[in-house]
Amino acid sequence: MAALLLLLPLLLLLPLLLKLDLWPQLRWLRADLAFTVRALRCKRALRARALAAAAADPESPEGGCSLAWRLAHLAREQPTRTFLIYGARCFSYAEAESESNRIARAFLRARGWTAGGRGSGRGSTEEDARVAPAAGDPAAGGTTAPPLAPGATVALLLPAGPEFLWLWFGLAKAGLRTAFVPSALRRGPLLHCLRSCGASAVVLATEFLESLEPDLPALRAMGLHLWATGPGTNLAGISNLLSEAATQVDEPVPGYLSAPQNIMDTCLYIFTSGTTGLPKAARVSHLKVLQCQGFYQLCGVHQEDVIYLALPLYHMSGSLLGIVGCLGIGATVVLKPKFSASQFWEDCQRHGVTVFQYIGELCRYLVNQPPSKAECGHKVRLAVGSGLRPDTWDRFVRRFGPLQILETYGATEGNVATFNYTGQQGAVGRASWLYKHIFPFSLIRYDVMTGEPIRNAQGHCMAASPGEPGLLVAPVSQESPFLGYAGAPELAQEKLLKDVFRPGDIFFNTGDLLVCDEQGFLHFHDRTGDTFRWKGENVATTEVAEVLEALDFLQEVNIYGVTVPGHEGRAGMAALALRPPQALDLVQLYTHVSENLPPYARPRFLRLQESLATTETFKQQKVRMANEGFDPSALSDPLYVLDQDKGAYLPLTPARYNALLSGDLRI
Repeated sequence: MAALLLLLPLLLLLPLLLKLDLWPQLRWLRADLAFTVRALRCKRALRARALAAAAADPESPEGGCSLAWRLAHLAREQPTRTFLIYGARCFSYAEAESESNRIARAFLRARGWTAGGRGSGRGSTEEDARVAPAAGDPAAGGTTAPPLAPGATVALLLPAGPEFLWLWFGLAKAGLRTAFVPSALRRGPLLHCLRSCGASAVVLATEFLESLEPDLPALRAMGLHLWATGPGTNLAGISNLLSEAATQVDEPVPGYLSAPQNIMDTCLYIFTSGTTGLPKAARVSHLKVLQCQGFYQLCGVHQEDVIYLALPLYHMSGSLLGIVGCLGIGATVVLKPKFSASQFWEDCQRHGVTVFQYIGELCRYLVNQPPSKAECGHKVRLAVGSGLRPDTWDRFVRRFGPLQILETYGATEGNVATFNYTGQQGAVGRASWLYKHIFPFSLIRYDVMTGEPIRNAQGHCMAASPGEPGLLVAPVSQESPFLGYAGAPELAQEKLLKDVFRPGDIFFNTGDLLVCDEQGFLHFHDRTGDTFRWKGENVATTEVAEVLEALDFLQEVNIYGVTVPGHEGRAGMAALALRPPQALDLVQLYTHVSENLPPYARPRFLRLQESLATTETFKQQKVRMANEGFDPSALSDPLYVLDQDKGAYLPLTPARYNALLSGDLRI
């Protein structure tokens, strides 16, 4: 019925549209209409789920938050269906429900809660039937800290695995917020993340404890509850959370413990890098988690599909799109702790994978692998993700097809997403009026030199023309909110544009430039500001520069991204000026960046200069430096390259430069 209502006015307007020479866009009308109908059905289904949860008995698990009631529903409707495959281990939906229930009860014990009256009702933050654990009780996380308060934030510093999921689901059921901390962070960046999200507790992977030992005094000084996820923990003040959970019953917890008072309430923090430097804690609402349940439905994935996921769970793409999207359709997910190009097709054959989620780098790794028998006869029919370059796209489909690629665009904190549901090579989505009616956005003219949108005489922004790079913005509304970041409110204000098309309107600024072609396809053009993307991660130049500037032999540091042939994104490069009379200590520099920066943020190239060039307004020259690149035959400055295999910065000789271009030198 929805399709007919949309189609009738289109048929009436068809002669006029043809006269206006809009055929290039009309040829995709059928696909636009089909996706619009799918999106409307998805919205209706999600709304029905939310209404059912609101009407459910608050004492039942289906009266809780969206994660709690969706998992409880699946455990009841399809208890034996496989939810998760991890190595040789398989977990059904019923087992996922039971494991997360035990975790929830362990955290509720740390909250001082025992089964009993429910206080003031749904979403209550009262003490319910509260009994505080005694000092030294393992439920207190091995500390003398007070019980966790309702709605407190618990940070997870874990690799991708079943325990990550049970902890996340259990925290949600216990009415606690979760913060996904990138697992590579240590020292200053780690402490910054914990402070910015207001964490009251941290759950650490046992295998990370050795590298985290220098940070433990600071964590204890912050008064955090500290848990680990396995045995063999002999460090003072850290107890084994999983052993505590094993003593709990696996019965569901009351839904009122997790039911939000408002669907816009924050339930999760995901850290994203920005131009401000250190990671920002993006607020994720209950509404966004609910919306992400529809992700795979929008992509045309079904309950019978088997989804391959080898992305970090602390990213939105892995957790909200991959895991929550899988829950949305009740499918099976094959979870890998780390992507392996050599094992990928064997895994797909072994588990009957039909869908996999990618970032652009993963597809490039696969096409660069030597041919194997396992890549033939697979069942993969759909690849969903973002960041796939056109050259890799073509090579991937020709080698591993027939399969469909569905490229998407989105941001963790953003309120807009696009889907290339037609499969048009190189595009990230469509800008049809049908799509923009459901998911509104605009491309506005942007001045790269000033870093600001171009406004007309009335002070309003102007729409970009077809073929012209434009800044992607989306109106902020109740259905498409922007919650901002934990911490100072100015962080959120930097992402908002006001008076865009009319006085008083507010738009979210994605910070990305896109191009809309004559046929209405959207193509990613570039990122604004100083942030660049490498290995699927956003790298903030200010964060990297601050780390390097801590070295006493460096006087000036300029960080920027350079294009490397055969690689997606841009690799980090550091222009350095020494502090007289100091000398460049490459060993100390490598040790310092390895200890203080995650792997993706470590500069791949160094350029030693007597002094660093600045603009006439005393800003560092980033664009010019990036354009000059790292070719030793074109630059007279000493150059160095990060050799991953040798764990050192080495002189970038012509031989090493050629090895890099041929793929023999790994960066």
